[in-house]
Amino acid sequence: MVNKITVVGAGNVGATAAQRIAEKELARTVVMVDVAEGIPQGKGLDQWQSAPIEGFDSRVIGTNGYDETEGSDLVVITAGIARKPGMSRDDLLNTNAGIVKSVGENIKKSSPNAIVIVVSNPLDVMCWVAKEATGFPRERVIGMAGVLDTARYRAFLATALDVSVRDIQAMVLGGHGDTMVPLISYTTVSGIPITQLMDRPTLDAIVDRTRNGGAEIVKHLKTGSAYYAPSSGAVQMVEAIVNDQKRILPCSAWLEGEYGMKGLFLGVPVKLGRKGLERVIEVTLTADERTALEKSAQAVREPMSVVKL
Repeated sequence: MVNKITVVGAGNVGATAAQRIAEKELARTVVMVDVAEGIPQGKGLDQWQSAPIEGFDSRVIGTNGYDETEGSDLVVITAGIARKPGMSRDDLLNTNAGIVKSVGENIKKSSPNAIVIVVSNPLDVMCWVAKEATGFPRERVIGMAGVLDTARYRAFLATALDVSVRDIQAMVLGGHGDTMVPLISYTTVSGIPITQLMDRPTLDAIVDRTRNGGAEIVKHLKTGSAYYAPSSGAVQMVEAIVNDQKRILPCSAWLEGEYGMKGLFLGVPVKLGRKGLERVIEVTLTADERTALEKSAQAVREPMSVVKL
């Protein structure tokens, strides 16, 4: 347990993340910040009133400013407008860049030693905006994307094979979008290569569904986007850091030469511990996977070039 964790954004993703953090007692105080007057206060009070029933002592509070967030150990950024039907992640770019930049500047002032986990979309570009706005080293600015994309991939595989999700080992790398790279060569079921259990056309269809996992949910909801799984992904990262678990998870990290790339955030395997990103892990990729990862990196660089910081 740490002293304080702040969640910026009291929408569906942020509020659900705050509740999960409180229920796991990862911090003594959980602060929700949102510009909408009354919303974080009301949700925070509601969550705190669930504590006697759920049995947690983490105090949840809501606020419209950053005074209450001062000295946060971790900050989860979920702020931004949600994607709507027919809207690509890049359509969110300019609006959310301005929001995340402002958030980053406030974090720098109120919690200069915090570790930042970015959830706002378009994810990889928003990680860069947050890093630039805070001036924090790469160890303390990490994006939640690969954990979510991998969870979707594992869920779809478990459904197709009629097996437990616990037995699916997999990893999805690359940018958080249509060019993400599920690593088929590293996908197993209790150690059994997935290619021994599933024909390639079925596997390719699942890979395609994974790449469009968020859009599929948006299509169903019509007026919103996913939040249960995204909040779970963010909290898994928070838990790994708070409890110094040394988890190996796919996260969006600032590359400094790994995989032959630098100067961008991209989903890669990393080790998460109490200091944040402790190591970027380079794994051997097939020729097709490497080509796909380079294509994904290019899809991240393009919107970066039009963001005005």
